[in-house]
Amino acid sequence: MKTGEWDYEVFWKEAIKQIQEETSEQEFLMWFRNMQYLASNDSQIVVAVPSTFYKDQVGQRYQRLIEGKVFELSGHKIAIAFKIQQKQPDKPSPRSPAAEREREKPAPQRKGKKSHPQLNTEYNFERFVRGENNDFAYMASFAIARNPGKAYNPCMIYGGVGLGKTHLLQAIGNSAYQEFDDTKIVYVTAETFTNEFILAIKENTSHRFKNKYRSVDMLLIDDVHFLPGKVETQEELFHTFNALYDANKQMVFTSDRPVSELKKLSDRLRSRFERGLNVDLQPPNFETRIAILTKKLEEKKVVFPEEVVELICQNIKTNVRDLEKALTKLIAYAELVNKTITLEIAERQLKDFFTDHDQKNVTIDVVQRIVAEYFGLSLNDMKGKKRSKAIAFPRQLAMYITRELTEYSTTEVGLEFGGRDHTTVMHACQRIEDRIKTDPTLTPAIQHLTRGIKEYRGPS
Repeated sequence: MKTGEWDYEVFWKEAIKQIQEETSEQEFLMWFRNMQYLASNDSQIVVAVPSTFYKDQVGQRYQRLIEGKVFELSGHKIAIAFKIQQKQPDKPSPRSPAAEREREKPAPQRKGKKSHPQLNTEYNFERFVRGENNDFAYMASFAIARNPGKAYNPCMIYGGVGLGKTHLLQAIGNSAYQEFDDTKIVYVTAETFTNEFILAIKENTSHRFKNKYRSVDMLLIDDVHFLPGKVETQEELFHTFNALYDANKQMVFTSDRPVSELKKLSDRLRSRFERGLNVDLQPPNFETRIAILTKKLEEKKVVFPEEVVELICQNIKTNVRDLEKALTKLIAYAELVNKTITLEIAERQLKDFFTDHDQKNVTIDVVQRIVAEYFGLSLNDMKGKKRSKAIAFPRQLAMYITRELTEYSTTEVGLEFGGRDHTTVMHACQRIEDRIKTDPTLTPAIQHLTRGIKEYRGPS
């Protein structure tokens, strides 16, 4: 029996319905809601997708799956063909009164559920965009939220600025708070934990402090890289950790670097952090950056041309926060000047942002500070005359990174490193290049230092 076009549309819809039941909500919303049935004949179904990026991604990820589903339903081998067709916005203009009213509506809350007083409801798993750079951390966090205290306890999430550590940490808390009744969850930054501990000592209320943190079901502590050097706070956290661990209570921490790189951290607290699962967040790749901006635009009910989104993602490679800054600037420009954003306008408005983004904070002093801190040295060691191996290698590494990240000449670099001549700098760079070839641990260390240098915002 020959199957007509109407039947193929039915098969398409049923296939997508089955796929929705077999995939996660986020995965389905991210990829399949951007597909739209266009037409069909006896050999193929034509599906509209909004961009080249989506065409490539869904073709690689889901074409065989969809074709398999259609074959099971129809008994015919039907090819799926994707056609780029930009979706027309079906939402009101961002400047229209209807859009303004929509923006003023509070974020929807689950019926019968209260929001946690210490957690931001915007930080949830549904709003977290997954990619190769963060998928392991996401899946670990999701598993913890669904089964706290049973696996991956404790968990340490680490990574640079703006990569989603706080988002995942609070998403764990928000999800567990909604899922389990009467669960006592405490979220706190390491700085707040320290300040509360100091205040408890001053006011002689240590018993109250201990009761607050040792009687919880889930303890979430952000930015534990704040703890090194704070001996008494580390001691208190060590005992809190033991009490909760023995009671099978879930603990999750975040840090801007691996535990092994946290200097002035007590060995026994370090061993506790390393006891469980440690997962890292890396800067998003191009495809993930596209997905992040696409989702942000949808949330803000704003439509930008595809080439504008790609322009931003090609030039900003560091983190989500920096992507949002560029997006915010363009949205503000569009609303205040009342102009539609084009590629030319985006290039002009973001020119300085793109040009200065990676380099604007990179000075020789910043490189010296970050490298010195990493190796537990002082600025004087970077610039001094000592030639011991413990100092010479970090100094050479700092010279190499300076040459890689800045336009300073070897003569200028040498002057900033204690008045050394340009041949010393050249020799240092060659030594590092040679060592990179034989030492597999050096490249990750350089990448970590480079991220810290680019993200440096000055002394706190």
